Amino acid sequence: MNLVMLGAPGAGKGTQAKRLEDMRGLVQLSTGDMLRAAVAAGTKLGQQAGDIMERGELVPDELVIGLISERMDQEEGGSGFILDGFPRTIGQAEALDALLKSRGDEVDRVVVIDVDDDALVGRITGRYTCASCGEGYHTLFKKPKEEGVCDRCGGTEFKRRKDDTEEVVRERLKAYHDQTEPLVGYYTAQGKVRTVDGMADIAAVQKEIDQALDGE
Repeated sequence: MNLVMLGAPGAGKGTQAKRLEDMRGLVQLSTGDMLRAAVAAGTKLGQQAGDIMERGELVPDELVIGLISERMDQEEGGSGFILDGFPRTIGQAEALDALLKSRGDEVDRVVVIDVDDDALVGRITGRYTCASCGEGYHTLFKKPKEEGVCDRCGGTEFKRRKDDTEEVVRERLKAYHDQTEPLVGYYTAQGKVRTVDGMADIAAVQKEIDQALDGE
């Protein structure tokens, strides 16, 4: 199954994608993670994308499409993928459809995680991740079971994104509503959208996603 996760920044796409990866054997293709890795490595792509990402702006389509295509080549033959953070525009969705069609594949389901904007600001400014495996945490809502130790891999180093400030978050939310929200209509026309209540707790959202994926 090939799955696209949609929702505003901080809606929980990454957290739910990692759970689906563990439970269903799907490969998470997080464009954000891939881009940040390129920035950290100082690659040509990373240098081009770094300033854009810190301003909360969208990275040009051609850079992201290249990353997606290369990663799909690496994971060819698997159980499927979860796209987290891409597509963000109608143009990107059309490019993704074309890329998948050229590979004899398609997007099977689109899960939309619906969360209130003000709640998202609070979520994002308090979140952090394990530096080793990328498992997500929050200073209020999701702390490790053992303080300072990752539940998933046992790592003891954590990090926060530099762009997780309220000013940047508000700009990212505006970009989402202006450019990404129209994708709901695009994929609804294809009969692929399933919307879940992202205001519920993590376990409840996970259950609703499972029902959305297993139903017709």
